[in-house]
Amino acid sequence: MASPGLSHPQSSSPMAKPRTRSFWCLPDGCLVFGSAFLALLLVWSFWSFFTPTPNFESHVTEPSSKLKSSVDCSESGFGVNLKSDPKDPTFYDDPEMSYSIEKPVKDWDEKRQEWLKHHPSFAAGARERIVLVTGSQPKPCKNPIGDHLLLRFFKNKVDYSRIHGYDIFYNNLLLHPKMGSFWAKLPVVKAAMLAHPEAEWIWWVDSDALFTDMEFKLPLERYKNHNLVVHGWPKMIYESKSWTSLNAGVFLIRNCQWSMDLIHTWSSMGPISKDHEKWGEIQRSTFKDKLFPDSDDQSALIYLLYTEKEKYYDHIYLEGEFYLEGYWVEIIGGYENTTERYLEIERGAPRLRRRHAEKVSEQYAAFREEFLKGAGNGRGSWRRPLITHFTGCQPCSGDYNQMYAGESCWEGMVKALNFADNQVLRKSMVKQKQNIKREENQGANSAALMAGLCSSFLVYKGIENI
Repeated sequence: MASPGLSHPQSSSPMAKPRTRSFWCLPDGCLVFGSAFLALLLVWSFWSFFTPTPNFESHVTEPSSKLKSSVDCSESGFGVNLKSDPKDPTFYDDPEMSYSIEKPVKDWDEKRQEWLKHHPSFAAGARERIVLVTGSQPKPCKNPIGDHLLLRFFKNKVDYSRIHGYDIFYNNLLLHPKMGSFWAKLPVVKAAMLAHPEAEWIWWVDSDALFTDMEFKLPLERYKNHNLVVHGWPKMIYESKSWTSLNAGVFLIRNCQWSMDLIHTWSSMGPISKDHEKWGEIQRSTFKDKLFPDSDDQSALIYLLYTEKEKYYDHIYLEGEFYLEGYWVEIIGGYENTTERYLEIERGAPRLRRRHAEKVSEQYAAFREEFLKGAGNGRGSWRRPLITHFTGCQPCSGDYNQMYAGESCWEGMVKALNFADNQVLRKSMVKQKQNIKREENQGANSAALMAGLCSSFLVYKGIENI
């Protein structure tokens, strides 16, 4: 127990008188120790008063409602709880549930809604949530610059997804051994739908397609009554009966039972079907401009629209008002004019010149729209095309349609990639200066041309401030 004398502040004063004689009988060493202890005690008291006492308990207590932070650390930046997966059973616990393209999924709408009910943080905004899906071959490219081009194509999709807050999934495996080439996308899309019940839409984009308007966002409200959005033209389907009446390399598909059924029917015309060769014959006899005998995914989708219009047409939106995907040959020659027209708009609109964070780019896209009313859409427009699609050019294999030179394919790809990259780099106030060298020897064989492209095609003068 402390001495009564030490329990009062006045006892430390040199003017204070001793209460008892015994206090003065303490050795000098004890007095020195006591004075030091008292000084430390006073310092500790003041320090405790001004400094909050740390909590060394190992468990985390729930703060009161009045003190609870508005930011929940268990949530992601988009307000969804990534750490909660309740024990309530969902379709994932069903041993019969399969990702296989050959096994149909039943009652998907109910199963998805049940999952969202158990994960309520994902429910908000679910109607506009998109997962972008793409992919490439599982082996290294034969084209010497193929892997580099595919990397840049993928980076482009990552840039676009980051700007708009989309998740992205890249697949480079065959999910079904028979579903290769253009059919490989359907198993991947189905797997993405099952793996992402939080997403309303799955957006497939071919590996040879890239975003060339990094600000533009899909007008989802336009598609509220449809389950599949694809670039196409009704007259070419029902009057011309052309196998190019739509392009299946880019499409937006709703994560619902209707889509599950479509994928099951669609894929039944592919290599997993014993009637695969027969379907190729049927497609070629129906679409006279189809050049090759094999059944392909694009012709199969057109065939469904053509032969079962009442079943499918009202659910499929054939987007022709903008370049959901655009043929590269008719696009790349206009990039310079488009760039100059956009810069001209910015010179007359101070709010578009304002520096801003990448995350708020969509607001500036909305500002820009009022100046683009006269730009038009599609061919002949000076509006940036949403997606430039290098159909007929295969960056990995190096194959290309003989109607144009392979050099034009790879040069066009680099030009489009730089056009898109500069839109992203402008957020950092820099841009690339392109200096693509052509192969001087026009008579060089394709192998030499590929080797030359590898070393000379992707040469830049660097970047410059803007």
